[in-house]
Amino acid sequence: MWGMTMIHFENNRRKNERTRSLKGGRIILNNRNSAMDCMVRNLSAGGAKLVLTVPLSLPDDFELRFEDGKEHACAVRWRNAKEFGVEFLNRA
Repeated sequence: MWGMTMIHFENNRRKNERTRSLKGGRIILNNRNSAMDCMVRNLSAGGAKLVLTVPLSLPDDFELRFEDGKEHACAVRWRNAKEFGVEFLNRA
């Protein structure tokens, strides 16, 4: 196929199809006493990929607020220095 790489999706563990996103979000922590901005890079009905501007350790559970005011309780499913994959615990 002219040097193109085939991508196999059978190893994809996501339950919902994701779409690329470039939305602002706010991570709410410490019983709603602390917050930090993040970027939402991928989004599905079941979760999101969040990107922080600086490496930071986040707790396993927190709230995520979107620009439109919608909120989700989140559980971290994977992480690296600046990126986090979260599952929405309260799917609307």
